[in-house]
Amino acid sequence: MSETRAAGFIEEAAASQKEGSRRLVVRPARAEDVPALAGLLVRLKRLNEEFDPLLKVRTDAEPQAAKVLELGMKDPRMLILAGEGTGPDQGRVVGVARAALRDRIFYTPETEGVILDIYLLPAYRRKNMGEYMLAETVRLLKERGAGIVTAEFPAQNQIAVRFYAKRGFRPLNSIHAKIL
Repeated sequence: MSETRAAGFIEEAAASQKEGSRRLVVRPARAEDVPALAGLLVRLKRLNEEFDPLLKVRTDAEPQAAKVLELGMKDPRMLILAGEGTGPDQGRVVGVARAALRDRIFYTPETEGVILDIYLLPAYRRKNMGEYMLAETVRLLKERGAGIVTAEFPAQNQIAVRFYAKRGFRPLNSIHAKIL
């Protein structure tokens, strides 16, 4: 990408973040957010199930999500964020981001920030709020020492493929599965 195009992209991303920040507050998750965040994670996993039948959601997914979130909030290598609405939705959790720091023992940079989940309620999509939530997640992962950021999502999810590709992400690893 030329310097001119890169500068234009940076200005555009900053404008999108500013726009998104007017309608969404991204903050560290709190214990009282867990029920709402767990519900959002399960909605995301059900969406994943639509993309691939190998991602069949368990019947106890919501309590499992709550447990994962509670443990993640205590783990210094995890990042759990809540997206809170503004205006009439002030105080309402409308989005979730979950990420982790991983060591890359064979590669540099040595610390990877892995975005495991990002989900916003449908009413908050396509308004630069997903981009804003992603930018905040990346910023916080970088502050915690990540030198590279990756995102994990179902390979069949073309919406996620396009979302991340538009923001400079590219395929790095591939996971293949077979039911036994």
